[in-house]
Amino acid sequence: MSPWAFALISVAVVVAGALQGSIGFGMGMVAAPIVAVIDPDLLPGMLIMLAAALTLIITIRERAAVNLSGAGWALFGRIPGTVAGVLLVALLPHRWLALLLGGVVVLGVISAIGGWSPEPTRRATVLAGAASGMLGTATSIGGPPMALIWQGSSGARLRGTMSTFFLIGSMMSLTGLLIAGQIGTGTLRTTLWFLPATLAGYFLSRYVNRFMSRPRLRATAIIASLAGATALIIDQLIA
Repeated sequence: MSPWAFALISVAVVVAGALQGSIGFGMGMVAAPIVAVIDPDLLPGMLIMLAAALTLIITIRERAAVNLSGAGWALFGRIPGTVAGVLLVALLPHRWLALLLGGVVVLGVISAIGGWSPEPTRRATVLAGAASGMLGTATSIGGPPMALIWQGSSGARLRGTMSTFFLIGSMMSLTGLLIAGQIGTGTLRTTLWFLPATLAGYFLSRYVNRFMSRPRLRATAIIASLAGATALIIDQLIA
């Protein structure tokens, strides 16, 4: 990997980490399109591992605000979703996975702008968990379904509950991908290079939370995600 590529991915991971530390998701939506353009072989494994490390820290920080019941039902749905995601990674070529990733981001942005707010019933939470498991395992972007379901939660409750869900869900996804042989030693080694950027994003989020309102953070996530997804889709279509 060239120094420029390393620097660009590092910046994307810092921004994505700060966003996830502030609103509970965002690592995949912001960083995945950039990583997919530079080195698609790193997806989805690297970002799932980085997200797991970050969500562990956030879960510990916000443990008092976690909605255990909601996270439990979402994880129940995540199990079959993870299996479906592993199958997608194993069967689809990189180009189609990249286009799927870009499409997921665009749909997430559209739903966020549209203000769709489904009721967080038990059934809806299980379905959202299944969708998150499939998309998170296949593309490393599992945040939008859960954000839609839990968007009415307070900041700490949203961050804590989503981080608990993503921490355990990431372990499920990584286990499935490892069993399927979709994560190599090169991806594991490269992930370690970007751990400092992930930690920098976490510490940045603690200051971001003080100075940026939730609407501004949401707008930042939408703009960054849409820009990255657009660049990824164009790159794949002209390749």
